[in-house]
Amino acid sequence: MTKAPFVAMAAATAALGTALGSLALQLRADGYEQYVESVGTFSVLMYVTAALVVVTWVRDGRPHAN
Repeated sequence: MTKAPFVAMAAATAALGTALGSLALQLRADGYEQYVESVGTFSVLMYVTAALVVVTWVRDGRPHAN
C-alpha cells in the first residue's frame, strides 16, 4: 500500500486529538467540569488511534512471508 492513506489518517487523527485536548482545557477554564473527562478521554483515544495507524503503516511496509 502507498504511504499517503496512512500519513493522512495518522495526521488527521492526531490533529483531532489535539483539538479535543484544547477543547477539554477550555471547558475546564469555563467551568464545564462535567464534560472535561469525556472530552479528555476521547482526545487520548484519538492519539492511541493515530499511534495504531502508524504501527499498521510500519507493519505494512515489511516484506510479507508466504
